[in-house]
Amino acid sequence: MAWPESIQQALRLPQGARFYRCALQVNPPHYASTYRGASRADEPGTFEADDQAQIEALVASAAANQIEVLGITDHNHAGSVEAFAAAAARHGIVVFPGFEARSKEGVHFLCLFPPGTRASQLARYLGEIGIHNEEPNDDCCKLSCDELPQFIAERGGIVIAAHITQANGLLTTLRGQPCINAWRNRHLLAAQIPGAIDGLPVNYRRIIENTDPAYAREHAPSERVALAVVNAQDVVDPDDFAKSSASCRIKMTEATIEGLRQAFLDPGSRIRLNGDAPEHVRAELVAMTWVGGFLDGVAIHFSEHLNVLIGGRGTGKSTIIESIRYVLDLPALGDGAALAHQGVVNDVLQPGTRVSLLVRAHHPAVSEYVIERTVPNTPVVRDSTGRVVSLDPSDILAGVEVYGQHEMSELTRSPEKLTRLLERFVDRYATTVTREADVARELSRLRAELIAAEEDLKDARERLEALPRYDETLKRYQAAGVEDRLKAKNLLLSEEQILKTADERLQAVRRSLTQFAKVVPIDRRFAAEEAIATLPGRDVLTDVWAALTDLETALSDAVNAARAATDSADARLKVVRGNWTERQAQIETDYQRVLRELQKERIDGTEFINIRRAIADLQPVAEEAESLKTRLADRRRERHELLVEWEELAAQSLRLLQQAAKRVNRQLAQLVRVTVTPAGQREPLFDLLRDEIGGQLRPALDRLRACDVLSPRQLADACRAGVDELEKQYKISGAAATRLAGATDEVLMRIEELTLPNTTQVELNVAGDGQEPLWRSLDHLSTGQKATAILFLLLLEADAPLIIDQPEDDLDNRFISEGIVPKMRDEKRRRQFILSTHNANIPVLGDAELIVALSTLSKDGESEVIAPADQMGSLDAAPVRELVERVLEGGRDAFEARRRKYGF
Repeated sequence: MAWPESIQQALRLPQGARFYRCALQVNPPHYASTYRGASRADEPGTFEADDQAQIEALVASAAANQIEVLGITDHNHAGSVEAFAAAAARHGIVVFPGFEARSKEGVHFLCLFPPGTRASQLARYLGEIGIHNEEPNDDCCKLSCDELPQFIAERGGIVIAAHITQANGLLTTLRGQPCINAWRNRHLLAAQIPGAIDGLPVNYRRIIENTDPAYAREHAPSERVALAVVNAQDVVDPDDFAKSSASCRIKMTEATIEGLRQAFLDPGSRIRLNGDAPEHVRAELVAMTWVGGFLDGVAIHFSEHLNVLIGGRGTGKSTIIESIRYVLDLPALGDGAALAHQGVVNDVLQPGTRVSLLVRAHHPAVSEYVIERTVPNTPVVRDSTGRVVSLDPSDILAGVEVYGQHEMSELTRSPEKLTRLLERFVDRYATTVTREADVARELSRLRAELIAAEEDLKDARERLEALPRYDETLKRYQAAGVEDRLKAKNLLLSEEQILKTADERLQAVRRSLTQFAKVVPIDRRFAAEEAIATLPGRDVLTDVWAALTDLETALSDAVNAARAATDSADARLKVVRGNWTERQAQIETDYQRVLRELQKERIDGTEFINIRRAIADLQPVAEEAESLKTRLADRRRERHELLVEWEELAAQSLRLLQQAAKRVNRQLAQLVRVTVTPAGQREPLFDLLRDEIGGQLRPALDRLRACDVLSPRQLADACRAGVDELEKQYKISGAAATRLAGATDEVLMRIEELTLPNTTQVELNVAGDGQEPLWRSLDHLSTGQKATAILFLLLLEADAPLIIDQPEDDLDNRFISEGIVPKMRDEKRRRQFILSTHNANIPVLGDAELIVALSTLSKDGESEVIAPADQMGSLDAAPVRELVERVLEGGRDAFEARRRKYGF
């Protein structure tokens, strides 16, 4: 990949917690013969070799099955852990040394300790619990189910209840209160099951899902289970690693005991069983860097899940969020947000700063691009070879959303923008969107043609108004016998009209030829030999070029032939006109003689000829008027059909929006509900009426605003029908009705072409838990409650990244922990989140995969932002956890003081 050096450096930074495939119950070579009654030679899949070879084979198989973490758990013995660790290190696999212990009640527990723990240390732990035999054995230890987990935890280890639903498992060996006590032991953090939770018998599933009151554990760590469950089984043979029950995925920053502990404390976020649904592929921001400006030298390697930026005020959190908006060239949705964004770009990023962003798209195939933008230039997109490509950021990351500080609360003031949020859930096909654009374009074209044709018809009718006068005057001349005496001149006018019409037809042909000639040459590059060389069907496609070449030749020949024929016709017409001009001269002599004779009789023969010429000139006008009438009728019929389709497209959009509202209401039941108002945004219509009609329209607009349903087309028809119809349908009367009824046809057509945007009303349930829903519209909510309702919508059903700057500024704190965070935990399996915050609930309860701690240093009298690599990670990384504690909780003392005051 030809990524810029700054991006390559960013990719070497920590990416936070990720999923490791873990097999936590791996046994040494002797296990099959010791516990399964098989000899080494006849155990299927084993080797007739020494133990070290078998360990190497087991580890190699683990690596081949993408296992990254092994738990070594021999029964009451730790002699093989160091051999496993050495072999695993050569494959980059982490080993948790440990053993499998049996409580004095006979319940099996997997006991795991930090990587690097020596076998001798584990042997001492075994001795402390009463296991002194140096050989593997299945003896019970001296500690009970209540005591053993605490003993292991106090020595830095973690206990997993082994095969709880099978022989020697906690739920099968114990009964009654002892079983309940063991299950609810606070030092027991995880249990092992063979497959998916849904595949367990109902009685076991109820216990695991915390729905059995007797076994209910307090402070259940996730939405579904009260105790973490993992897939693990006795791995004996190298082929065992391929079994789905042998391993599971556990999310950790690094494979450490603390990583396991955090995962077991938060299994809903950090543990994936093999039977769980796979995570959604999603578009994501991969890495980001800055060169120059306030963030010069800062780099981030994003997690694909939940990323949280923390730090004191002025440490660059908002600048990072606005940089993402800037490099992706995304507009702010609120006016205040737009001003704030421009201020960050001008004053903080500053001219000359280069922002680079590596992004990954998964559709239609996995592809990566670097988007670079240098203030104040436009973004540049490069592919993996470093080549600049003709793509916009939106072509790669469609649907990505960025919200600055307080921008969500700005959205609540615009029903139209709320509708845009709801449209994110509308399944619209590209063909429908294209058809809407085509219909809008056709309606606009037909409107222009109708207006032009109406003007031409009006002009023709005005010219034809003189024809009756000409006819009456002509009759008087005919009665005086003038027509017979000037017959030759009269017929000459008809001949002249023929020549004039022939010239007009010839010019029309020339204009058509000019338009037709524009299709030549035909662009054939798409079918060139080099364009199809790599296609499997190139042999079939080779004739496309030849066919289009022949067509181009034929068209070119036809154009040339038509031009030659036109020139020939023009030359012949010139000869005809020349001959006719000679004839005209002869007749003109006789015509002048007759005129002189008529003058002696006090008759104006010139007027007669002029009238005849005017009538002849108006004859084509009359024919054109009839043609215009036919054309207008055709265009009006065509426009009527398009208007019907236009209204159906609008109705279809409304139906899709209403379906989306129903889906949102189902998913946010008891939290948020949305209602769609058809054509609720009427300002486009009112603006048009004010601009094009004007006058005192307020009473009329108030009447239209009060209509439950308003159809622009129906309004236009009422205006055409007159003031009585406006009074009847809309209660509009007086001067306003007169002005509306007097609107031009162009204005009425523009009204018909309007699509009034649908609007969305959002309501939030402000009732407490267990109470009847109490729905409040945005108009009756606090700023924080408004933003909470919007954020619920933003968190739904999307696969593009969502970036928000300090959402807690606009949210009620109760909704953050009780509503927003649980929803975010669920949705981060589908999409990437990048948030900046001062609220500990978001990274802690949300279990952020990547927390980036920002701070500033003073250098040469100026502040410099730093984001050290050791301050990037998840809560299972001690330095990161300490920073969260200090920055967001105010430190351990402050946290403890609050805990004591609350009485927790």
